[in-house]
Amino acid sequence: MKLYGELTKNDWLKAFNIEEKDVPKSFIIHGAWEHEKHLTTWKNKIGNDIWAPHWNTIIGNINHQRIGFANVFGGPSAAVICHQFASLGTGIFIQTGYFGGLSYNVQFGDILIVTAAEMADGVSNWYLPDQQIVQSDRELIEAAINFCEGRGLSYVTGTVFTTGAIMVETDELIQKWAERGHIGVDMETATTLAVARKFNRKAIGLLNLSDHIIKGDTFYTPNNKRNEIKEKTDEKLRELALYLSRL
Repeated sequence: MKLYGELTKNDWLKAFNIEEKDVPKSFIIHGAWEHEKHLTTWKNKIGNDIWAPHWNTIIGNINHQRIGFANVFGGPSAAVICHQFASLGTGIFIQTGYFGGLSYNVQFGDILIVTAAEMADGVSNWYLPDQQIVQSDRELIEAAINFCEGRGLSYVTGTVFTTGAIMVETDELIQKWAERGHIGVDMETATTLAVARKFNRKAIGLLNLSDHIIKGDTFYTPNNKRNEIKEKTDEKLRELALYLSRL
């Protein structure tokens, strides 16, 4: 009997009881706590013919193309989705979600186009054991930049530090990560990039500034204006993710 790491494409097709035509061309992996909120948003975008292979995952058709969406929190749940669908043949993985700001050069409302991620999540090294840094796909990076510039969207490019334990962050740690040149810290990007790389798939991270921790701003700092900007930036990120998913 095969275990998970030994399952082939045909094994996964049988496990899900689907045909190859049901496999999405691209998958948007969204890292966030509010699962139901984000699933509802994407259900409304996908519309009909929705398949829900997992409680946090929906797959459907947008403009006659099969696209998947999963709401995850942390590397382990991101890896489950990416591993299964990379095995099935999904070619593009787009990590969206949020990051804590480690740079004074990024502002609320900026889209962070992630060029690479430092692998400190505890999951990605199982896929790329000899690496500490994993890169986003260069073609997707260039396409994301062109999209933002063409529509006048505010963006920055740079690297993130992907951690597996957000609640142990201290001022000393974030200063250390900032000194390494990272723009932000998140919990999923390195995982998604690493799994995609393992299966020779394309992947990129597109993130929204949620808390500017280098300035002492946290999730629990009251800031209504920040929250309004965050919601508007989320919509821009969805548009960008959908654009990249069709490449």
